[in-house]
Amino acid sequence: MTYTLYVGNKRYSSWSMRPWVVLKAFNIPFEEKLQLFKPGVRQPDFLVFSPSGKVPCLHDSSTSIIIWDSLAICEYIAETNPSAWPAEAAARAFARCASAEMHSGFSAIRDECSMNVGLRIELGTPSEALQRDIDRFNALFKEGIRKFGGPWLAGKEFTIVDAMFAPIASRCKTYGIMLEGEAKEYIGRLFEHPAVQEWVRDGISETVREPFHEEDCLRGRKVLQDLTQ
Repeated sequence: MTYTLYVGNKRYSSWSMRPWVVLKAFNIPFEEKLQLFKPGVRQPDFLVFSPSGKVPCLHDSSTSIIIWDSLAICEYIAETNPSAWPAEAAARAFARCASAEMHSGFSAIRDECSMNVGLRIELGTPSEALQRDIDRFNALFKEGIRKFGGPWLAGKEFTIVDAMFAPIASRCKTYGIMLEGEAKEYIGRLFEHPAVQEWVRDGISETVREPFHEEDCLRGRKVLQDLTQ
């Protein structure tokens, strides 16, 4: 075992979830090191293992290489596990574009719907910005399913692009966000993927609560269900 993956609370850490799901989905051995968030936005203790002071961070003991960005970690994994990206060029290009879009975009859902796998929250009417993100999810997911035949976003096999959207599947469950048609079916299928479900179960079972993250999820909204109770 050469990989060590540092991750944050599974209840909250959407960025950590992505490479963790890739490693699990492709049965790649790794050691997990869970790093619990302390109160506040910055986590200075994380600088011990992560150059950016953030999670996730992957250490490869066979090369002494450290990778501290979620998408870069996925790309690094794919260098020795090429099936992590689609084999066909058009599907691979689409998957990389969609992954990059998720990595750098969709700011409204990040800001307004922080990940919390343990709660079901009444969202209310989405803001204009959030509705634009939802509309884009509908269009992007439908495009991928129709173009490459499903059941996954870039074809028959689960790949990195699906892992990149796994936290969106969780957010849709938490906030009751309903997509349409093929997009709805896809996001439901993604949420039920074994690797995604394992992360969600682990997050629900966590007993630690970090006030900043909890309040960022709630923002005065009504909790419909607490799955940890």
